[in-house]
Amino acid sequence: MKYILVTGAVISGVGKGIIASSIGAILKTGGLRVTSIKIDPYINIDAGTFSPYEHGEVFVLDDGSEVDLDLGNYERFLDVTLHRDNNITTGKIYQDVISRERRGDYLGKTVQVVPHITDAIQEWVERVAKVPADGASSEPDVCIIELGGTIGDIEGMPFIEAFRQFQFRVSSENFCCVLVSLILQPKSTGEQKTKPTQNSVRELRGLGLSPDLIICRSGSELSQDVRDKISNFCHVTPKQVICVPDVSSVYRVPLILEEQNVVSFLGSRLCLPVPSPRPRKTLLKWKELADRSDRLLREVTVCLVGKYTRLEDAYASVIQALNHAAMACNLKLDLKCIEATDLEVEMQHQDPVRYHEAWQLLCSSNGVLIPGGFGVRGTEGKILAAEWARKTRKPFLGICLGMQCAVVEFARNVLGWHDANSTEANPLTNNKVVIEMPEHHPGQLGGTMRLGRRRTNFRTDVPSLLKKLYGDVDFVEERHRHRYEVNPKVVDKLEENGLMFVGRDVENERMEIFELKDHCYYVAVQYHPEYLTRPMKPSPPYLGLILAASGKLASYVAHGCHPSPCSNYSDSDYSEDEQISEELAELSLKASSSSASLDSNLSPRK
Repeated sequence: MKYILVTGAVISGVGKGIIASSIGAILKTGGLRVTSIKIDPYINIDAGTFSPYEHGEVFVLDDGSEVDLDLGNYERFLDVTLHRDNNITTGKIYQDVISRERRGDYLGKTVQVVPHITDAIQEWVERVAKVPADGASSEPDVCIIELGGTIGDIEGMPFIEAFRQFQFRVSSENFCCVLVSLILQPKSTGEQKTKPTQNSVRELRGLGLSPDLIICRSGSELSQDVRDKISNFCHVTPKQVICVPDVSSVYRVPLILEEQNVVSFLGSRLCLPVPSPRPRKTLLKWKELADRSDRLLREVTVCLVGKYTRLEDAYASVIQALNHAAMACNLKLDLKCIEATDLEVEMQHQDPVRYHEAWQLLCSSNGVLIPGGFGVRGTEGKILAAEWARKTRKPFLGICLGMQCAVVEFARNVLGWHDANSTEANPLTNNKVVIEMPEHHPGQLGGTMRLGRRRTNFRTDVPSLLKKLYGDVDFVEERHRHRYEVNPKVVDKLEENGLMFVGRDVENERMEIFELKDHCYYVAVQYHPEYLTRPMKPSPPYLGLILAASGKLASYVAHGCHPSPCSNYSDSDYSEDEQISEELAELSLKASSSSASLDSNLSPRK
């Protein structure tokens, strides 16, 4: 087993997750099997109770564990399925050590950070690294470990010490350290500053770890002088200084690392069986994704009506799902985020300009998305957005809370139950159309919701558009994260008026999917389909929204819902310039592929 530790310097949020995922992706293209571990030094047991403004979205895994959003990056980039133990927190480590102490495992010894906490960290990493994440039965070849935070954080010190010991435990040829650092460039001088990186490397080396690679994040390419300076002052060779500037698409990051021979270096440093020289076709998939993302001309505008729109990471998986669906349709996503409270009547009196700007954004969109969330704030704004989409026949997708808001809106304005509400917003309402699930609320918040991958059965007695988008299957398995559900007692009344619940759980008690009759695309799901989206395999509910918003849905369905809904399925023609541009791009890709194939055929055979 080979271990690659990725840690950060200067600031948090420097891009360690994307870098770690990209390293794994390019190693995987070389035929290696890769798994990942994310270490979060906070004392929380998991990310379940975090505000989205603290660490971004809470990502949910198949087993129901609530984890950091970086594990979503790992799953999407590496196409793997991770589990609870792939996310380590200080809280989990201390809980494990204290449980052992209570059992008497330490035979009365004084329990200390060193060696007991550090040993527990090392044992956890070794144990989880051996668990396959790609469905195979054999152990992975490489485990990539991302340590959250930055060098010098007091919370991360036990982990740094643990890995100082770990490099000797597994031997140096099986362990390497990657430092991701920010190169500052003040606008006043325009000069790239390396001193913070130098100080971080000095501190890391003082703690017993020496970086094998220094990956420099910057706004622009590093000059050769800056590379040489980092090499001279940080005890590495120039080839160990890697530049990853800001790019137009995250799919370019694996290409950048490949261009700078990162895999070749890791292969030599860790004695990995990677081919040398690397064939040009190795990263063709990532090149195609990045090129497609950059060359798209036609836009589709989707309006996201949410509660946490001040921080983009609060909806990281939702945005990725929309981008994956848009790229599959050869469209460029134009995402407009609206704070749900800005749509409410109260805002018209508090800030009329803000109110009218929000409604103008909503009315100018091609489709509406209402994602999940918790709490009362913004609920009425989401209900108003759902009403507008229903009445104007705009494509609409509701996720989790978005589904519940759409049901409340329908009950109020179609059934005439003017006080209809969710018991989360109004426990005393006479028309409780959304209720809590008592078995998932035992009095504490952490880990008590309906979580994880669960089956949803499609009904056979009613037609379903979403069933067709999923490939005309009998059931789907998607990840859930909710504490409230549609009240089964009101379902018959809702269906009598056209709101059809076409997907239900295996007991046929919980409503999972609804579709509105006589609407181009008014769909909502109780689960979170964005957790399983992949760059090459977009989530069907999001794909349906983009297709409907761009006028392609009817043709796509008529052609049998093929997995690649390109422009051939458009109800409206492209302009001549757009057609020519796309044809040239396709020819370029084919030429690259042919050239790579030719290189492979001409390479000497042993």
